[in-house]
Amino acid sequence: MNLSAQLLLLIPFVLAIGAAMTLQTAINTQVSQILASSLQAAFLSFSIGTVLLALLVLWARQPLPQLAQLFNLPWYSYCAGMLGVYAISISIYTAPKLGFLTFSGLVIFGQLLTSMLFDHFGWLGAEKNPIHWQRLLGGVVIFVGVLLTLQR
Repeated sequence: MNLSAQLLLLIPFVLAIGAAMTLQTAINTQVSQILASSLQAAFLSFSIGTVLLALLVLWARQPLPQLAQLFNLPWYSYCAGMLGVYAISISIYTAPKLGFLTFSGLVIFGQLLTSMLFDHFGWLGAEKNPIHWQRLLGGVVIFVGVLLTLQR
């Protein structure tokens, strides 16, 4: 594996995504307890996120897409928002029941499996990178780690 200085600089930002996801789940869980609704907590989270994204889009001063461009997107492009709703809503409900460590481990394992398939088959334009025994072993090690977190 070739790690350039540029890639090494990106690692802390990517690690921070993991921290942000755990923090987001913990905050949303508290909000859901106060509002007595996981869906309302997710709605609040997405509403605030939408306002922030709108401000960032305006601040970036990039030309907005034409309506024709939006209609030319593949049908599955519109599923990303639905997947976000699923991820946030289910995380709010399941993380407190599983514990944040087990929850995060399962999320990472799910991402790992899906990523292996995307890489192997080149789905959605991903560069093909076949599954080999080292990658499979890495997935097994992570799964065993997740199983160990279930012990309380």
